[in-house]
Amino acid sequence: MSDFTSSFWSWYVSILTIVSVLACAFLLYRMGRMRVAKAPQAADGKTATTGHVWDEDLAEYNNPLPRWWMWLFYITIVFACIYLALYPGLGKFPGLLGWTSAGAYQDDVRATQATVAPMYAKYLTMDIPAVAADPAAHATGERLFLTYCAQCHGSDAGGSKGFPNLRDSDWLYGGDPATIKASITNGRNGIMPAFGPALGDEKIRQVVNYVRTLSGLPADSLLAQLGRPVFMENCAACHGADGKGNQAVGAPNLTDSIWLYGSTIPTLIETVTKGRGEAGTLTRMPAHKDLLDDGKIQLLAAYVWGLSHTAAAPPPPAPAKP
Repeated sequence: MSDFTSSFWSWYVSILTIVSVLACAFLLYRMGRMRVAKAPQAADGKTATTGHVWDEDLAEYNNPLPRWWMWLFYITIVFACIYLALYPGLGKFPGLLGWTSAGAYQDDVRATQATVAPMYAKYLTMDIPAVAADPAAHATGERLFLTYCAQCHGSDAGGSKGFPNLRDSDWLYGGDPATIKASITNGRNGIMPAFGPALGDEKIRQVVNYVRTLSGLPADSLLAQLGRPVFMENCAACHGADGKGNQAVGAPNLTDSIWLYGSTIPTLIETVTKGRGEAGTLTRMPAHKDLLDDGKIQLLAAYVWGLSHTAAAPPPPAPAKP
């Protein structure tokens, strides 16, 4: 509750909480002292009731709550007061213990890291291909991948629209171990700028048709011919004059059959017009250096590198004998 934008809401929550606790205590006190007039004693000697009857024979007895039950209610009220004094629950008041959920999480993370650090430490002394070939490291890396990477790249690392396939040999920034580790550690922020305002609809159609010819896709030959100088002037700086891309800036190869968003004419027009990777889109690779320690990053990098180097991947475990 420490992120209130106005002190009014902090006071509102605090006062409402305190009044609610006091109201419960007052209600319990009053109910313990009030007595309802008893109904006349029945001739057959049955216990008197309050006189309230439902469904002809469902009567309400005029018995007070047991004392032990009332004291349990009082104990819960006292417990609530102690809790609100020690822990955050009254607006911006942090509590006397200074406890926070974020702090508790960080304590758990530090405790876990201290426990598992020795397990990861040995892999930091090995190069990534050697780690990738270790069956235990591969299994641990796979679990890390499913936890931190599968949301974007898929549980099979096959990627999806806007997220690269990590199982093939096509890499935006490079597939060597050091580059993969750098991508995981620092993230990637490659951006395809929007050319809509600069080129206009006609030139965009021309360059899109030219781009399709680079990978052998059907295209309008006249538009493609007109699109070549447009490409050289606006696109070659990143993708290269031959369209084979540039891993230094993450510009993809346009001459193969691998497309991050799709190769249809409408999709390519959208890409050139609006760009990709602008603020607010889901195409940026986040940095994991503040989330994962060096050992986990080493295992993740080895697992990802091994996906496209099947010879380095450990063999599957032998089936158990019946």
